[in-house]
Amino acid sequence: MEVQETRVQTDRVLTIPNILSMARLVGVPLFLWLILQRHDGWALLVLALSGVSDYLDGKLARRWNQISSLGRLLDPAADRLYILSTLFGLTWREILPLWLTAALIAREAMLLVMVWILRRHGYPPPQVNFLGKAATFNLMYAFPLLLLSDGHGWLPSLAAIFGWAFAGWGTTLYWWAGILYVVQVRRLVKADATAD
Repeated sequence: MEVQETRVQTDRVLTIPNILSMARLVGVPLFLWLILQRHDGWALLVLALSGVSDYLDGKLARRWNQISSLGRLLDPAADRLYILSTLFGLTWREILPLWLTAALIAREAMLLVMVWILRRHGYPPPQVNFLGKAATFNLMYAFPLLLLSDGHGWLPSLAAIFGWAFAGWGTTLYWWAGILYVVQVRRLVKADATAD
């Protein structure tokens, strides 16, 4: 006999997972300022703490049954803001090429349009799927490595190799997840049209 684990969604705001997500959001402008001021060590520390809190907020929310509507908004918002601020900072410093930044921002713009379409039809934003999480995971590894690659010697060279590998996979998965969201939205809108 298989035991099913239930997940209770709560509307509580002050939960440990939500506080962790809020702390991640507060870290975004600090992180961007550190990158632009070339305090790379501190920027990497903030990014690492963000990654740890990203892991913990989801894990604790599931373990303590503190999954909330707010948490479901804060977590992907923090992920996207870190990605966008990193893109801006690394592009400003000419570590990332403009075409890569444009490709990732275009995907974000496409998702914003999908969320707008869903809202017009009375649906909430799509849930983050495994592919989207895997894409974010790859990009969150790529960016610090590419930041480390800004220098000379064997360590920056090694960081560049791994950083670009993660960036390639992350960008591919990011777009793949985005296309799957578009397909999901299309099905929902089509189902709505046939129901009317």
